[in-house]
Amino acid sequence: MTAPRFTTLGCRLNAYETEAMKSLAEAAGLRAAQVVNTCAVTAEAVRKARQEIRRLHRDNPGAPIIVTGCAAQTEPETFAAMPEVSHVIGNAEKMRPETWAQMVPDLIGATERVQVDDIMSVRETASHLIDGFGSRARAYVQVQNGCDHRCTFCIIPYGRGNSRSVPAGVVVDQINRLVAQGYHEVVLTGVDLTSWGADLPAAPRLGDLVRRILRFTDVARLRISSIDSIEADDALMQAIADEPRLMPHLHLSLQAGDDMILKRMKRRHLRADAIRFCREARAARRDLVFGADIIAGFPTETEAMFDNSLRLIEECGLTFLHVFPFSPRRGTPAARMPQLAGAVIKQRAAKLRAAGRAALAAHLGAQVGETHAVLIEAPDMGRTAQFAEVRFSQPQPVGEIVEARITGHDGAQLLA
Repeated sequence: MTAPRFTTLGCRLNAYETEAMKSLAEAAGLRAAQVVNTCAVTAEAVRKARQEIRRLHRDNPGAPIIVTGCAAQTEPETFAAMPEVSHVIGNAEKMRPETWAQMVPDLIGATERVQVDDIMSVRETASHLIDGFGSRARAYVQVQNGCDHRCTFCIIPYGRGNSRSVPAGVVVDQINRLVAQGYHEVVLTGVDLTSWGADLPAAPRLGDLVRRILRFTDVARLRISSIDSIEADDALMQAIADEPRLMPHLHLSLQAGDDMILKRMKRRHLRADAIRFCREARAARRDLVFGADIIAGFPTETEAMFDNSLRLIEECGLTFLHVFPFSPRRGTPAARMPQLAGAVIKQRAAKLRAAGRAALAAHLGAQVGETHAVLIEAPDMGRTAQFAEVRFSQPQPVGEIVEARITGHDGAQLLA
C-alpha cells in the first residue's frame, strides 16, 4: 500500500507541521490516505481548501481524505458536511501520535469522524523534531504557536489558540541537531513570534532566545520570520545591531499605514511607530532590509487612508511586499464593518503590488557590482543574507554558502 499523500495550504508554519504529521503518520503505519492541511486566513483560503478536496477525490476516489489545519479547527462542520471527507482533525489533535495511530486499523468506521477540541484549552506547544524541508539548504524550527491578540480581520487565534512558547533549551537542542546534519541556516517560525516567552518562567523575550541560540549553537545563519515591530524588545534590537549571524532581513506585520484603519484593525501600533522602528533598526544595521504585510481595501478605507498605506512603502523603506486584498472572514468583527466594492479592493491591491515591484527593483539595482554570501537552495538559485533571490549561470553546490559577485538583475532576481 502507498504512503499517505499530504497537501499543504497556507503559511510556512503549516508546511512545518505537515512534515511533523508525515513522521507521525509514518510511525503509525498509515497508508493510502490523503491529508489536507488547510488555511483559514481568508474566506478565499477556505474556498480553495474545499476545491482542493474535491479535486483530490476526483483524482483518487478510493483514498480516504483527512482534513486538518486552521480551517478544520475554525469550521469543522463545513468539512464534515463534504461527502468526500472521511475525517476532520483539529490543530491540536493533528500533532498527537495517538490521533494517527487511531486512523490505521479502520479509517472509515472505527475512528471518531470529527476530532476537534477547544483549541483555547491547549497550554503547551511541542517542539517537533523534524529535518529541514523544501531543500537541504534551510531548516525551520517552530518556537511558538497561537496568538493572544484579536485583530478585527483575523480568525487565526481561533484556529491556533492562545500563545504558547517552546522552551529555549529545547530550541537550542533542536538547532544543534540540525547543524550537525549539515544545515547552515535556521529560520525561527511561529504565529506571533515576538510574543515568544511570555508564558514561560521569568517571561523571557524573543531577543533573549536569539542571544541564547547564537551563544550555544554554531549555526552559520539565523533568520527570524514575521514579527510585530511594536513588540520588538531591546535584546532583539541589540542582536540586530551586533550579531552578524542574525540575518539582516525582517518581515513586519504592518497591515496598514493609516492610523484610523490601524485602530479599526485593532492593531497595537500607529503609522509613526512603524516608521520610527524601521528608521532605528536601519540605523543600527545599515544593510537591513524589510518585508511587510499590507492589506488593501480594509472596510471603511478611503482614498486618503489608502494613500497613507501606499506612502508607507517609501517612508519605511520596504523591499519585499506581501499584499493581501481584503476578504471578509466570517466570525471576525471586520466582516461586519461597511465593505468596499471588490473592484476598488482589486485596484488598490494592484497599486500596492506595483509599488512593491518598484521598491524591489531599486533594491536589486543597488546590489549590482557587490559581492554577497549566498545560500544555495537549488543548483541555479540561492538567497543573499537579505533574502534576495540570486540566479546563477553555472550550477552551484546545494546547501552551501558561496561568495557571488552580482552582475545584474531582472527586476525580481539578482544575477550572478
